[in-house]
Amino acid sequence: MQLAKINCAMLTKYGDLCSNPKEKIVAKILIVDDNKNIAFLLKSFLEEIDYDVIVSHNGIDALEKVKSLKPDIMILDLLMEGIDGMEVLRRIRLFNKSIGIIVVSAVVNEDIAKEALAKGADEYITKPIDYNYLSESILFDLVMRKKE
Repeated sequence: MQLAKINCAMLTKYGDLCSNPKEKIVAKILIVDDNKNIAFLLKSFLEEIDYDVIVSHNGIDALEKVKSLKPDIMILDLLMEGIDGMEVLRRIRLFNKSIGIIVVSAVVNEDIAKEALAKGADEYITKPIDYNYLSESILFDLVMRKKE
């Protein structure tokens, strides 16, 4: 498992973790998106900042990978062929309450966002993904919550 490098300026709300520069934050992320180009770009970005990244291109495979590989965080697209993201979310929450789930959608719809959050998503963001916001805010917060 690789170590995620976190900017010390971002750690102020979680105490002084920067006093020990050898301490690293560890996270394994599962990307679930049937669009292989989007998944590849997101994977490349996250690996560049030292996350351990797994990719799945459909709901069934995602469910299996959550069970077998036990990722810390999942970035889940809503609109996919076969089992859609909302159903994947519902099924995962039946057996895993601790994985951080970020739902991603190209659709800007408040009702869909509320439904995803009600079904157990930790965050809801829209495409195109703002990579800086994702890494410096959302992912960081989810990793720190798991660490507490």
